[in-house]
Amino acid sequence: MHASNFDLPTYLQRIGYTGNFAGDTTTLHSLMRQQLFTVPFENLDVQAGKVVSLIPEDIADKILQQGRGGYCYEVNGLFAMALQALGIPYQFVAARPMFYPARRPRTHMAVIAEVEGRRWLCDLGFGSYGIRAPMDLELLDINIEQDSDTFLLTRDERGEYLLKAQVDGEWANQYGFDLSPQEWIDFVPANYLNSTHPEAIFVQKLVVVQHHSSGRNILLGDMLKTITDGRAEKRQLDPKEVEEVLLNQFRLPSIH
Repeated sequence: MHASNFDLPTYLQRIGYTGNFAGDTTTLHSLMRQQLFTVPFENLDVQAGKVVSLIPEDIADKILQQGRGGYCYEVNGLFAMALQALGIPYQFVAARPMFYPARRPRTHMAVIAEVEGRRWLCDLGFGSYGIRAPMDLELLDINIEQDSDTFLLTRDERGEYLLKAQVDGEWANQYGFDLSPQEWIDFVPANYLNSTHPEAIFVQKLVVVQHHSSGRNILLGDMLKTITDGRAEKRQLDPKEVEEVLLNQFRLPSIH
């Protein structure tokens, strides 16, 4: 994933990363966590009636220069730019969201990175119950604790990977994927669907998620949900409060 306006120092400054970096497992984990905690998952462009641009330079400018976030293709695309700059091999995978009542197409995108002989699922753009650190594809059917969250990777009857998360004490399927490599262009139809289809959640309502070390803040429409150390609080907002929360909690501009 290459963008002519991407450079590693600017990326590291944007995410506030000051540690050592190399093409190793420690760096992979540290970069994913740091980007996850500083770059919000958000759909402000879709809410403004725009089709999200998948031009790599537009993504780099939006997140690195404008201080914005994005949804899966954007935040994972930016992460792929950093991996490429570090010389870490990776591939994109197309994932099928599994939390809808009806079967959906593979509209989600994640990244598989390979470092030190292991393949890791990296995903910075799945919203409310996204993973919080890379997951080793070899560690199947094992509960993986990540801060106050618990995840599990397994294989279904077709041999595809299935990511599960514990939600309210029960396992909930999040998405399924296989390792068929995808090109960037392959996500253009899914991006258009997520940007324009009336049944897409990003079209229906505002969705903003900011992860932090002890949980995450979620703005879904006019409902603000704050999760801290596994405890959740909800608050209904009026339109003015939505604008204030976007600016003060998520450091994002107005959607109007």
